[in-house]
Amino acid sequence: MARIKAFAWGTTRRVLKTLGYVVLALLVFRAWESQRGPALQPWHTVVPPELDADALDRADWAGWMAAEDRAFAVVREKVTQALAPADQVAANRYFAGSPLYPPGFTRDWNRSFVLEPAGAPRGVAVLVHGLTDAPYSLRHVAELYRAQGFLALGMRMPGHGTVPGGLTEAVWEEWMAATRLAVRTARARVPAPAPLHLVGYSNGGALVMKHALDAQEDRALPRADRVVLLSPMIGVTEAARFAGLAALPAFMPRFAKAAWLDILPEFNPFKYNSFPANAGRQSWRLSSAVQAQVARLAAAGRLEGLPPVLTFQSVTDATVSTPAVISGLYDRLPANGSELVLFDLNRSARMESLVRPGSLALLDQLLPLASRSWRATVVANAAPDSEAAVVRSTAPGGTEAAVTPLGLDWPREMYSLSHIALPFPLEDGLYGLRPDPNDRFGARLGAIAPRGERGVLVVGTDLLMRASSNPFFPYVRARIAEAIPTP
Repeated sequence: MARIKAFAWGTTRRVLKTLGYVVLALLVFRAWESQRGPALQPWHTVVPPELDADALDRADWAGWMAAEDRAFAVVREKVTQALAPADQVAANRYFAGSPLYPPGFTRDWNRSFVLEPAGAPRGVAVLVHGLTDAPYSLRHVAELYRAQGFLALGMRMPGHGTVPGGLTEAVWEEWMAATRLAVRTARARVPAPAPLHLVGYSNGGALVMKHALDAQEDRALPRADRVVLLSPMIGVTEAARFAGLAALPAFMPRFAKAAWLDILPEFNPFKYNSFPANAGRQSWRLSSAVQAQVARLAAAGRLEGLPPVLTFQSVTDATVSTPAVISGLYDRLPANGSELVLFDLNRSARMESLVRPGSLALLDQLLPLASRSWRATVVANAAPDSEAAVVRSTAPGGTEAAVTPLGLDWPREMYSLSHIALPFPLEDGLYGLRPDPNDRFGARLGAIAPRGERGVLVVGTDLLMRASSNPFFPYVRARIAEAIPTP
């Protein structure tokens, strides 16, 4: 027996020793690899002050706006006013002379906002943006709510809208506290029984969904009447789980760049292009918390009081897991009127021959023939030889889809939607494929056709080729409006 124990202990030591060498080798490789590429700039190293979770839970709206002013003042002082001459270029959003400089716009949509309706509010909507994003991403949905007589409150999440360095220290618990502050403020401005809607895009989708789940367990939290999700971050890739490990060499100042998975030029006025490893780590922590809470409450039979959830999701999404939206959320929801709207690929004959077979099979894998407690709706081509779209909607418990013409077509140059496209109409001045000339934000990123010689643009063409607006946004807008109570 002693020999067996000694052998087992020796084997364990050898395995642990080998694993230690492997980890060390990976860290050394990561440290070496991080030295390549562009240097860190002030917008990577400056971390503006933000309220922590405890302070956010104690704050009111005035306190939050004062804290937000302090964060933006630090960006102005330590980044904009401290730029080296080489960084004072038109393609830098932090250069005060750039057409992309957000404070130079009529409204800086990096900031939290409140849109007031024409008369007394009939309800209130809280809108939460995504990771590396800003409140700009939900401005069109906010305007819809305002037009319908709702007060619309768009909340900037800590670490966002300022400089990418803000995301090197932010944690999801702070974003959750900021969401609670936004809902608390909304309810103070428009008390119950006026309806409360929670709207979340990407990472914001996970945050508002978790708030709805938390309200099931804490009766002191305001309860929503409806949840609307666009490209929600219910699940992410396993790689995000270990993003923090990639940043370990950054504890040594010489390898500070290891804290970043991407270091790119910052030409987008309302979204970071650079991506710190911590942001990926926090997205995994948040999405894991949401899935665990859904599973726990479902097992305890405590999801019955959830409000209806309306979700819009592209079948193809390189940022979040579309299958997780179904398995981690929808398949556990009660029969409460929830609906999932999926946008399929453009399957016209002209496009289909260029699409990977695995991508073509995604929809059947996501929605096998099975009875569901929620409505499944698919926006798809009317026929293989047509770019016209139809809506195929299957009622809860049913298997046969009702087909309705949509009156909208796929743009000829678009083969699918993307994670970032869903909240933006084709007319969006920054991201739209056919931007409104009166909607000006210094660039028309969604309308750029990246055809030309290599090495000319300040960024790789893959970033510009990703679909950034939604040809079916009129349908999204109409479906959200359906759920807004009429006078």
